[in-house]
Amino acid sequence: MNQYDRKLYDYIVQNNIKAEHLVFKKSCHSVQEAADAVGASPEDLVKNLCLIDDAGSLIVAIVKGEDRVSTKKAGHVLGTAPPRIATVEEILEKTGYPCGGVPSFSYSAKYLVDKRVMEKDFVYTGGGSEYSLVRISPAELVRANSAQVVNIRK
Repeated sequence: MNQYDRKLYDYIVQNNIKAEHLVFKKSCHSVQEAADAVGASPEDLVKNLCLIDDAGSLIVAIVKGEDRVSTKKAGHVLGTAPPRIATVEEILEKTGYPCGGVPSFSYSAKYLVDKRVMEKDFVYTGGGSEYSLVRISPAELVRANSAQVVNIRK
């Protein structure tokens, strides 16, 4: 377990989050790699798109693995201009996790969860590094990050 995986695992334990942290020997960077690692379908995964608003604040748009985020819808929900996609450097700086392993909770951001994510009994999300995932129910994920459940997919 690397430093990022350990950091997230500790956060899960310390905050009593009902989730399972899974570490693998192979990469889970892409949705397909992650699905293959856990023997699931891409629709069982969620991805976290890190966005930056005009004030420089982090917004995390969480959608099912096969869906895309509409920055226009995200901006509308927040009452702002459409946010821009964060750079790799901004992602590490603002989340504390590298791109490809960013979890759906555990750092300061405004979280938006697409309504379709709530259709699943459980989902897999980034586990802290590109070699780990977290298995969690959508309801627990929303509880863990105090998200708004909205329509933000294209």
